[in-house]
Amino acid sequence: MGNSSSTVDIIIQRNSQVLFVKRKKEPFKGMLTFPGGFVDNYEKVEDTAIREVKEETSLSVKPIDILGVYSDPNRDPRGHVISTVFIAEISDDNTEATAKDDAVDIKWMDIDNIDNENFGFDHKKIILDYRKWKQSKGTFWSNR
Repeated sequence: MGNSSSTVDIIIQRNSQVLFVKRKKEPFKGMLTFPGGFVDNYEKVEDTAIREVKEETSLSVKPIDILGVYSDPNRDPRGHVISTVFIAEISDDNTEATAKDDAVDIKWMDIDNIDNENFGFDHKKIILDYRKWKQSKGTFWSNR
């Protein structure tokens, strides 16, 4: 049995919208996901969040909360990948996101208009949890 891997996903807020990237590579190539990626050895998860957003979108962000931890062994076809999902805000004057690295496009979406979109991984569940979080500020994880 192999070990699990750690990743982060980042929900970037801008008014009633959040930012999604369209994936450049498999798995889920061409589908919408939150910016995110694997935690490097000896890296704090909050530092991974800041680095991954910068690499994929050119934005500088500041994590302000953790939505939850998502650890369903089936959430990623590459293996058991556990994600800490951060909520972040843009931390400088540059608010123009540019698709870079693993992203081919950027899409700001209103959190209430996601029903007809195709999301990779478990990111539709995460956005639904985020909508609940906006009301309650609770913490979520996979088995809820």
